[in-house]
Amino acid sequence: MRKIVLILMICCTAFAAHADGKLKVVVSFSILGDMVGQVAGDNVELKVLVGPNGDVHEYDPTPADAKSLANADLVFINGLGLEGWMERLIKSSGYKGQVIVVTKGITPLSSLERGSKAFDPHAWQNIENGKIYVGNITDALALADKINSSQYKNNSKVYLNKLDNLDKWVREEINTVPPTKRKVISTHDAFQYFAHAYGVEFIAPLGVSTESEATAADMAKLIDQIRQQKITAVFFENMTDSRLIKQLEADAGAFVGGTLYSDALSASGGDAPDYMSMFKHNVPLLVAAMIKNPNPNN
Repeated sequence: MRKIVLILMICCTAFAAHADGKLKVVVSFSILGDMVGQVAGDNVELKVLVGPNGDVHEYDPTPADAKSLANADLVFINGLGLEGWMERLIKSSGYKGQVIVVTKGITPLSSLERGSKAFDPHAWQNIENGKIYVGNITDALALADKINSSQYKNNSKVYLNKLDNLDKWVREEINTVPPTKRKVISTHDAFQYFAHAYGVEFIAPLGVSTESEATAADMAKLIDQIRQQKITAVFFENMTDSRLIKQLEADAGAFVGGTLYSDALSASGGDAPDYMSMFKHNVPLLVAAMIKNPNPNN
């Protein structure tokens, strides 16, 4: 009898520790970190590896990152080749838990990268895809932490409703620009999903990864294209080298329309500290720039 009571006491103590402790969650980069945070609320201990203004394409993991993974209950990544360093990090950390790929269920777009076809990983730039991210996040959290599953689902429902309204607003704003004027230049090819979803043409000197480099021939071709199509605005990105855009500004006579947030959020208090504010910042800048493009029919 005493043995049974002791076993029950041990089981109850273990359950209490699990109930009071927070799920340890590691997320690859800032945009995904915000999405997980919106669904999880205060119920998880969240670690984001590539923080605000960080370049997830070229990130170099640290020993502290390996330690975070070793202690994690869940790991969330974008997938589609975005985090090329993650497999090595998981192996070195000894992490044996679940890796949730939030792009599951999304039809990926492809892009030419270094002469060969590759998946474009920037699926979050279409808010409809962002909603699929949220669904995958919610399912994973609810399964891993059944005690708080109803709260995760409620948070998700509220967030998805906000994303629906945001998507509607983006479409309304873009539709104020005539289709023939919807052309802009950005640093790297991070906006293909946005382009397909909202009817904007993005032209970039770099491929889908910031690890690639634009050659002199690439730049000359792009400058000719800007002059021929009379594209007036070029954009920095918050986590890429600004020298390319400055060269285009000088050589092609374009003007810098501002800084877009593509692969990383801003720091807290900045222009785009969360996923929704990224669109609220980017879209008005794009509209203001595109409306200045001359009509090619004139």
